Amino acid sequence: MAAVARIDPKTIFTPEEWSRLSAPSFWRGPALVLGAWAVIIGAGGLFVLWPNVLTYGLAVVLIGARQLGLGILEHEAAHGGLHPNRRFNDWMAEWLCGGPVGGSLRRYRPYHLAHHKYTEQEEDPDRSLSAPFPTTRRSLARKAIRDLTGQTFFKQRIRPALQRMGARIRGETLKPPRVADRPGLRFWIVNGAAIVVLSAAGLWWVWPALWIVPMATWLPLVTRIRNIAEHAVVQGDADPFTHARTTLANPLERLLIAPYWVHFHAEHHLFMYLPCYRLEQTHRLLIRKGYGPRLTLARSYRDVLELAASRPPAMEAAS
Repeated sequence: MAAVARIDPKTIFTPEEWSRLSAPSFWRGPALVLGAWAVIIGAGGLFVLWPNVLTYGLAVVLIGARQLGLGILEHEAAHGGLHPNRRFNDWMAEWLCGGPVGGSLRRYRPYHLAHHKYTEQEEDPDRSLSAPFPTTRRSLARKAIRDLTGQTFFKQRIRPALQRMGARIRGETLKPPRVADRPGLRFWIVNGAAIVVLSAAGLWWVWPALWIVPMATWLPLVTRIRNIAEHAVVQGDADPFTHARTTLANPLERLLIAPYWVHFHAEHHLFMYLPCYRLEQTHRLLIRKGYGPRLTLARSYRDVLELAASRPPAMEAAS
């Protein structure tokens, strides 16, 4: 199947507007990465200083959301948007964004660019994320419970690692990945250094309690919500404006579910090499120029989830 149609930005924006939107920044990408880590350290420090149920719950959701934020910034780097210098862009993605949460820019970039090339078509490698929707409320609730109880984390991360380990013990030949990389090594280098530093301070328990627990609970849930919001139940026809959804997130949703302008996903698919920090400005310009009716918009993540769970219970299939 042919690649999806593209919009020429010159047909929408003036040269001056496009120049402002597309101009790379040498400092904003690194500032976003540092900001993510500042929130993680600050949320963890809040619980360490004032340990109680409230501060722990707050730390878990804030850190889990910033773990998603690190993945979003790795996604930004896949488009070359973290820094104009390609080497520094990729280094930040590998060691400061993807590495700590087990991501691999080398593997993600070709996979993700294929998603942009074939959005919502059979060749789209992310098609399976949106295809099951709409589903029923009960099905969506079961998925959320699996996320929050660590079942999704075990299925996606622990079980495959155990299966690979078992295959090596049995002497079986493992199928090599399409792109050679060692994200597990980076994960343990970064996290091992954190464990050593925390243990030296007498805080060894911080790593499992404030890094792994958010990764096993809140991160899978908000990752699922993000995936649903971006492409589930969109029209996805020949018009590029219909390939993705923008969710008009409120400040609390941006803090806990949608960091770093990820909710402006329609704009990202229209102009995929624009830096994430210019997407909100792009959205405002599109609305001002009369393109609002062509955009797929949702007023909130609550509205997105209601749409995703709009299938009648009588039509429920096993999930």
